[in-house]
Amino acid sequence: MIMQLPQLFIDEIKALTIQEPRVDGLIEALGGTAPTTSVRFSRTKSPSIPEAVAGEPLSGTVPWCPQGRYLSSRPVFILDPAIHQGLYYVQDASSMFISHVIRSLTADSPEPIVYLDACAAPGGKTTAAIDSLPQGSLVVANEWDFRRAEILRENLIKWGYPAVIVSRGDTRRYSRLHSTFDIIAADVPCSGEGMMRKDPEAVTQWSPALIDQCTSRQREIIDNLWPALRPGGYLIYSTCTFNRSENEEIIDYITETYGAIPVAIPTTPDMDGILPGIGTPHPCYRFMPHLTDGEGLFMAVLRKPDSETASRRRDRTKNTRSDRLPFRLPPWIPDTLHPRLDGNTLYGIPPQWKPLADTLSQSLDIIMQGVELATVKGRDLIPSQGLAMSTILERDRITTVEADRETALAYLRRDTLKIPEEAPKGHILLTHNDIPLGWVKNLGSRANNLYPPQWRILRH
Repeated sequence: MIMQLPQLFIDEIKALTIQEPRVDGLIEALGGTAPTTSVRFSRTKSPSIPEAVAGEPLSGTVPWCPQGRYLSSRPVFILDPAIHQGLYYVQDASSMFISHVIRSLTADSPEPIVYLDACAAPGGKTTAAIDSLPQGSLVVANEWDFRRAEILRENLIKWGYPAVIVSRGDTRRYSRLHSTFDIIAADVPCSGEGMMRKDPEAVTQWSPALIDQCTSRQREIIDNLWPALRPGGYLIYSTCTFNRSENEEIIDYITETYGAIPVAIPTTPDMDGILPGIGTPHPCYRFMPHLTDGEGLFMAVLRKPDSETASRRRDRTKNTRSDRLPFRLPPWIPDTLHPRLDGNTLYGIPPQWKPLADTLSQSLDIIMQGVELATVKGRDLIPSQGLAMSTILERDRITTVEADRETALAYLRRDTLKIPEEAPKGHILLTHNDIPLGWVKNLGSRANNLYPPQWRILRH
């Protein structure tokens, strides 16, 4: 299909071509070629990468992401139980570059760090960061839009990482958290030129006025986030657009305003299609669909100058005593987490991060803190989907029942299920391919499907 692109946008790309001849060919790629399809497998849940997903064979490895794979065509992902179990995430290959960036920045510092994804929904870059950061790091993911924040929360629950906090709201709230984060990723709202090949709306909404609006918003976001970055910490700035106003010129703004130090990220020969920044001496990384297998992306890394007078984070290891709970915890609640009751919901977070989590909750609108373990209903504790998906779930403490694909899909649709007669009454973990799928409550004569109703799939 040939796509008609705005003439002003075409003129913009031609101007870039004058500065960087290798941009030539971008218009033809956007207007007349199909987008690629790629997935990224969970480092924890999929240590052995399969040969296919959703019945589609994998066709190659993403050069900058060992867990990333290409597919020759796009299958119906929603009908694959594995995606609902958090075994993989459908993500554009270009966006997976953040995995390579984070591994490069933390290669010499294996200790856990504090990471913020400031514009995180729907969660692709956040889950990529989780699998690339040092084990045990605390990941905070924020989203301004309340509806998209719920999608972010769902995807992070499925990924199953226990040391994660989800907040929603304007990044202005983060300006009060001085020197809190070791790395901040800002995949800022942009004009979306890099998505034109896969999203027709990106074409219809494009205008020079939109670029101006985005540029103003991007500077505001950086101004909000910069105080929260510790001295010596790293800011990862990215967009999915091509123009210099939202890319190189924002990097110039950060360096000139805050004295930020641009950081070069090493690449390998199989990454040769990645272009450098255009019209700037600073190291930048540009992905263009006629040169790399993926959509448009811009990324750059900047380090905050060291400062002896900067305030420091609070100690992460003290004040780890358990909160008082009005009930005894059942054996299926992991004892490796610090439990906390929020209304009728019981959460658990790794104890070393509780003090910082308490500090964050004073400034942020937090909608998830660690693992959602259970819901209190009267005198009962009902296990939550978050516990079923979590990588810290202790399988030997619960009863499991294996489901075939047909039963797994029926469960994901919240259909009525048949449980083997020999299964005991009570809460049972349903598995598929021996991987947790979710909870049912076996009543003997019938079983209650406890899959979250807002997550149920509608397609057959």
